[in-house]
Amino acid sequence: MRGPLVKTLTSGAMLYKLGKLYSVPVYDTPVGFKYVAPLMMEKDAFIGGEESGGYGFRGHVPERDGILAGLFFLDFMVKTGKSPSQLLDYLYSKVGPHYYKRLDFPFSPESRPSIEERLNRNRPGSIQGTKIEKIDTRDGFHYLLTDGSWLLIRFSGTEPLIRVYAESDSLARVDRMLEVGKELVGVGK
Repeated sequence: MRGPLVKTLTSGAMLYKLGKLYSVPVYDTPVGFKYVAPLMMEKDAFIGGEESGGYGFRGHVPERDGILAGLFFLDFMVKTGKSPSQLLDYLYSKVGPHYYKRLDFPFSPESRPSIEERLNRNRPGSIQGTKIEKIDTRDGFHYLLTDGSWLLIRFSGTEPLIRVYAESDSLARVDRMLEVGKELVGVGK
């Protein structure tokens, strides 16, 4: 099976590399399966998923299904004869290493406007010496860097948390990017 991939903007950038490798388009949406499912149906996507680990598949209900995802994963293990860690090594051999972390910080609803104003006012041109290629504000402040790394600051849609995400090619770099995110938000001082 093959076809387009749909991901939320909090999902890893390695999906773009896989899409290119297998010549399939990759579409991204704001966070939530309420955005993923309609785009999956519109694009006849093979798979749609989000950072929380929820995946939906073409030909099945347009919603997350962990049981079906687990069955596909087990089937892949059986067909390849590889353990989960071997499969991760295989994935990295295709797309290179990717490291990802998320930090959550509680905030009072009254402080949201001042946090948003701070983020709108303070738009850096680079993060940790790497130029920002684009800032996507569809769902927070998503800083896309020229080297493929990214930093995202967004408010949770379900609880009073501000979330700071980062992905890069090393864990140390991810940690440094998260510190920049904390500074931009004004937390953890």
